[in-house]
Amino acid sequence: MALNSQVEVFLQAMANFPALDLTMITPAAMRLVNDNPLEAGPPIPMAQVRDLSLPLAGRAVAARLYVPEGAGELPPLTLFYHGGGWVLGSLETHDATARALARASGSAVLSVAYRLAPEQPYPVPLDDCYDALCWAAGHGPELGVDTSRLAVAGDSAGGNLAAACAIRARDSAGPPLRHQLLIYPVTDRDYSRASYRDNGGGEYFLSAQMMDWFWNHYVGDAAADAAPLAMVQQVTDLGGLPPATVYTAEYDPLRDEGMAYADKLAQFGVPVEAEIAPGMIHGFFSMFALVPDALLWIDKAGARLKQALSQ
Repeated sequence: MALNSQVEVFLQAMANFPALDLTMITPAAMRLVNDNPLEAGPPIPMAQVRDLSLPLAGRAVAARLYVPEGAGELPPLTLFYHGGGWVLGSLETHDATARALARASGSAVLSVAYRLAPEQPYPVPLDDCYDALCWAAGHGPELGVDTSRLAVAGDSAGGNLAAACAIRARDSAGPPLRHQLLIYPVTDRDYSRASYRDNGGGEYFLSAQMMDWFWNHYVGDAAADAAPLAMVQQVTDLGGLPPATVYTAEYDPLRDEGMAYADKLAQFGVPVEAEIAPGMIHGFFSMFALVPDALLWIDKAGARLKQALSQ
């Protein structure tokens, strides 16, 4: 399908910015460039928005709780992990996305500000995300949520972390999860797939060079067996994981690895709904202010969560 017309306008605006030299730029400088939320207009109203400091073992991790209007007395809870290649992103960059997902799903959303690479490389971001899930599962009354109805969700690197948390929860007898929502997730470090060849030159926002920059900061040159929950596509056994929704974008270098992960989940008997969003690019969930068609996909994702987390 042709590139979505709203996405075309977005990419034309992005083309006015100077190209980044990824051989020279530091993570700190990249954050200054990238960690600016897109103008989204007035925030989507919530019944409650509360900033928290989660007291995890040996450290505190910031988080933000969103309770949508009409959620009822004890709504279910979705842990949300933001994207940004494990290096970028924050509660602020994904505030609008978290609000939109809470509104669409009727679930409370706990967005987690896990520590970032390269200052805190693998497995620290994953440890923060998983420990936040365990903390939330044990503090339902404090959060005002029903922790018998839990899900994990994330976009891009956050989708990778959500998938890895689901695997760790299975393997560690952790909190039982009703669902995993994986939005254009990173699942493998393999640049040979067709979607990398077709979409990885940088003309569609995310490039193969940028993904390599992210991977280098997250795991260095570690192989899959040295970082087993970084490259979730390489996990041998995916049986017994919670049902999944996997959405990818047609013009995304990560499209094929996301769909390959969905296929592998299905091969192990995990119920999966997987779709490629036609005409869309990487990051489109966070672009809905400029790409209103993205709201259709956020609503679809919310409906999947609502169904999975219903009584």
